[in-house]
Amino acid sequence: MKILGSEKLAIPDIHVIRFGRFCDARGYFTEPFRKSDFQNSPHTQFLRDVSFVQANESYSRAGVIRGLHFQWNPYMGKLVRTIEGHMVDLVLDIRKGSPTFGKIIAHDMPARRNEEHGEWIWVPPGFAHGNFFLEETIIEYFCSGEYSPGCEAGISPLASDLDWSLCDQGLKDEFDKLLQRGPLMTDKDRKGFALAAWLKDERSNNFTYIGD
Repeated sequence: MKILGSEKLAIPDIHVIRFGRFCDARGYFTEPFRKSDFQNSPHTQFLRDVSFVQANESYSRAGVIRGLHFQWNPYMGKLVRTIEGHMVDLVLDIRKGSPTFGKIIAHDMPARRNEEHGEWIWVPPGFAHGNFFLEETIIEYFCSGEYSPGCEAGISPLASDLDWSLCDQGLKDEFDKLLQRGPLMTDKDRKGFALAAWLKDERSNNFTYIGD
């Protein structure tokens, strides 16, 4: 695996990892994941002690909004990439006491076959995760915890008390346009918690901020 580098987003615990592709006239070959490289590369020190135990694939039609999901017992971090199409990833800080608690950011992740790199986004435990899709899209994500029914919840991406101040304005505008057109969502996601309502739920104490 050829890890090219990583960068922190507006919420510093969220990282984007770029990995190389070997391109020629036929197309490209890439190795998007190798455990030893993730553990040993200086660009991915934040993943050194993370073990991935489950891999998921998801297909979404254009206009879909998913999320914002999170899990405890076990906690689940997600390493996410776009295989085909155009995803915009959404991440919300739900860690009580965090300086960015309640803030949501977006990261644009289209699949571009002619580029010499691909991208992962790392969403650690303590964050609610979702996405929206500007065209038909297939994504893949590795999870650091197995799915645990009964130990999951979601905050609605439509909740009026989310703080979008750290979000790229162009991506927020795309989200708002999608809302105006009428997004495809499950009732479960649409009727998820508002942030204030989740704070009143005792299960929210599973997520607290631990400083550096």
